[in-house]
Amino acid sequence: MSEIKQLSSPREPAIALWLSTFAFTICFAVWTIFAIIGIRIKQDLGLSEAQFGLLVGTPILSGSLVRILLGVWTPRFGGRLVYTLTMLAAAVSTLLLSHATTFPQMLLAGLGVGLAGGSFAVGVAYISPFFRAEKQGTVLGIFGAGNVGAALTKFVAPFVLVAAGWQMVAQVWAVVLIVTACLFWFITSDDPAFRSRRDGKTPKRSLLQELAPLKKAQVWRFSLYYFFAFGGFVALALWLPRYLVGVYGFDIATAGMVAAAYSVPGSIFRALGGMLSDRKGARSVMYCVFAVSAVATLILSLPSGITPGVFIVVVFILGFVMSLGKAAVYKHIPAYYPDSVGAVGGVVGMVGGLGGFILPIAFGLLKDATGLWSSCFLLLFVVVAISLIWMHLSIRQMQRPAVSAVAA
Repeated sequence: MSEIKQLSSPREPAIALWLSTFAFTICFAVWTIFAIIGIRIKQDLGLSEAQFGLLVGTPILSGSLVRILLGVWTPRFGGRLVYTLTMLAAAVSTLLLSHATTFPQMLLAGLGVGLAGGSFAVGVAYISPFFRAEKQGTVLGIFGAGNVGAALTKFVAPFVLVAAGWQMVAQVWAVVLIVTACLFWFITSDDPAFRSRRDGKTPKRSLLQELAPLKKAQVWRFSLYYFFAFGGFVALALWLPRYLVGVYGFDIATAGMVAAAYSVPGSIFRALGGMLSDRKGARSVMYCVFAVSAVATLILSLPSGITPGVFIVVVFILGFVMSLGKAAVYKHIPAYYPDSVGAVGGVVGMVGGLGGFILPIAFGLLKDATGLWSSCFLLLFVVVAISLIWMHLSIRQMQRPAVSAVAA
């Protein structure tokens, strides 16, 4: 990437990476705030299970849908500005949430809270131009480890809620997000790609040029990978407590701790996935991810059931390879679409986020229709199998011209 020649200081890439990762961690903590305060809101407002599901899912939905828009805006207006404004808008919505008293008000505030989840697309497009192609996997893997913000909320928010109420949780999270936005704005600098376009050194791209790659099936293939790796991971993090209580009779506290423990390594190991993608190739990593995931989901989908110990071990293995897959998918994007990282990364992130919204609903519908708790893992197996077959056939198709050329 030639844009890195535009750096004014050798420290800029490191500052951009670590502050962006910290900011994304806080954003992800805000994005998943309803996982904790939603329980108390349900009690206060007397919400039904369907209303509770809608409340928890609203930020996930809006945060997913807005990713493509934020991803397109980032190269046009600069990641530093878009990232800062996104955090401030999410903070205002979170603050307003603490003053909401009716269900419609909660939903409206939840739409704004979802902006925090959209920050992922901004961060990817902002960080990528600071680093060369051979480091993209590692860098984006480190940034993506900010998913650990979900565990931060699960561990810290309950103490604030018990001590001062759910409104205080929203207010504290909003203040932390505002402080983070200010730090980000005053410490970071504009990314090299935006700086080059702003100064007229590279031509500005039209909106149609930014969105042109979305016509390619390859983009949607990557999106399916992320639907499984990220969407499936988020869905299981939300579904595990209910599964452990319903199948194995765990108490809610123990089930919650297992789910939190599942979330932490599943986020941190994303950085490892990025490093492996740089060293071994993202394609090789994805083959391993899909192969192990297929075996794991097949074991977990056995209707006869497995012991709690075996279940926890296998589901943690599944979470581990999912974390590697999340990084490997995003290694592909700057490699294939270096000039459209924002738009392509936004679409892939949007589809992955929608997976986190759609899959838990599908899990519940399958449980009601079949009576089998393990049917959720059978659905994940189907998604993995389709992804693996599509990837393999596409790679074979790409390799044919090269073989023909050698033969000629």
